[in-house]
Amino acid sequence: MTDISSEGFTRRGILAAFAATAVTAAPTYSNAAGFLRGGGDIRRIHMYSGRTGETIDMIYWIDGKYIKDGLREVNYFMRDWRQDAATNMDTRTIDIMAAAHNQLNTSEPYLLLSGYRTAKTNNMLRARSGGVAKKSLHMKGQAADLRLKSRSVDQIARAAAACRAGGVGRYSSSNFVHMDCGAVRTWGR
Repeated sequence: MTDISSEGFTRRGILAAFAATAVTAAPTYSNAAGFLRGGGDIRRIHMYSGRTGETIDMIYWIDGKYIKDGLREVNYFMRDWRQDAATNMDTRTIDIMAAAHNQLNTSEPYLLLSGYRTAKTNNMLRARSGGVAKKSLHMKGQAADLRLKSRSVDQIARAAAACRAGGVGRYSSSNFVHMDCGAVRTWGR
């Protein structure tokens, strides 16, 4: 995804240069809910995948508009790696993830454990574990399972719940937090 222009610059390089200046100039948000209501100029998502070895650090929203190329990269990054299948992730979930990350005041990227899942992958995981929903929002591109080394499950879950914008599940024994843009609810410990 590195389209080279006639000047020899890549789109990714230009966005990275912009990110370096825009992130330092970005306002500090007092809470995640304000961030989700458009309280800022940029939205950024920073993750890595232990399954694929990929990292993404992407500004995907600027001045009230989603960046199509940025979202395309986020969608690919959050793909079902088992089936190499991607979908359009619900931007509300991406916004919740970004807002929670901002609340945690860390530069450490999320470890993405699971984003989009095909029905085949979801059924396989369901057969292995009782904690996988039959009609999982992962299959609609509306959920993500995330971890941070520097923050506890409780800290991450509290930040996500502060968004009051979707579901937040604590999976302490597996050390991850589920975030989705479905009905506002919490579960787990």
